[in-house]
Amino acid sequence: MSDAVDVPFLDAAHGRSGRHTPVWFMRQAGRSLPEYKSVRGEGSILHAIKQPDVAAEITLQPVRRYGVDAAVLYSDIVVPPHAVGFGIDVAPGTGPVADVPFRSRADLDRLRPLEVDDVSYVVDTVKLLAAELPADVPLLAFAGAPFTVGSYLIEGRPSKDYRYTKAMMYDDESLFNDVMDRLATSAITFISAQLSAGARAFQLFDSWTGSLSKRDYEHFVKPHSTRVFAELHERHPDAAYIHFGIGCDHLLESMYDAMPADGRRVLGLDWRTPIDEARSRLGDDLVVQGNLDPALVLAGESAAVRGAEQVLADNRRADGSQHPGHIFNLGHGVNQHSDPGVLQAVVDLVHERTS
Repeated sequence: MSDAVDVPFLDAAHGRSGRHTPVWFMRQAGRSLPEYKSVRGEGSILHAIKQPDVAAEITLQPVRRYGVDAAVLYSDIVVPPHAVGFGIDVAPGTGPVADVPFRSRADLDRLRPLEVDDVSYVVDTVKLLAAELPADVPLLAFAGAPFTVGSYLIEGRPSKDYRYTKAMMYDDESLFNDVMDRLATSAITFISAQLSAGARAFQLFDSWTGSLSKRDYEHFVKPHSTRVFAELHERHPDAAYIHFGIGCDHLLESMYDAMPADGRRVLGLDWRTPIDEARSRLGDDLVVQGNLDPALVLAGESAAVRGAEQVLADNRRADGSQHPGHIFNLGHGVNQHSDPGVLQAVVDLVHERTS
């Protein structure tokens, strides 16, 4: 499908003016919506993801409700290691948990390279969505970046200090690189399968790379993320791509540089870095995604609307117009306790103020 002029998300990813600033929310597919809870079912999220009809319905729900400008696939960053039998699940209220964490070279046998057939249910979901989504609402593929997925496997659960991951980085760099390389290959396979089935853009989530110093990121992590973007750009040159992490103000230049300069690269910002500040560092042509503080959504409609107005102000050019290279989003995912009415008010505000 060619890039139509009236696809706001793709217009913004190109840095060109569209009919309004596009909006989508990380974690918009699920968690806070009552209609999500009615079809989600019991058990692990990974079970729901394995049901294409259910996963497609959940993906479509926020598009119908909010009128957002992109649909993000209902999936999870640990789908690839789960699909190859590593032994990881998503525990409610905790997050990804591996009963037997990755701690030695022998564990590489549990992390074989992902094959498309391993995630055929994801491919089927994407095909359903590509046929059903409106032409002006692209589907976004995604995967976890090697470091973030690797940290879950190595730590065995969410961590505040990443002690085992950093120990492997420094004490067995060869093994750490082998883990990163295998996860990079899986991310490429996973995203490429989604793009081939009908997704039109993708986001690489390196949610926890902000825990690293710039020196460690550049040495241990950036080469692997760079490989993911480079190979996907070679396979799918028309796809737009987003690089996102949390607490990564000190890494913005490095994360931006990890994406090919000859493509449609978008830098995702969390709520800590103002858009205008990012452009002052990386150039006025920088295309950004973000970056309303998700806590303001929890604070209520008044706070969320004022926060959204500030984000739009941060994106304003000297002549008072909105910079066309802006995809409005939260600075992280939708909290499960968010009021859908508040998110609707944010969507409406952004569309009305930028039309």
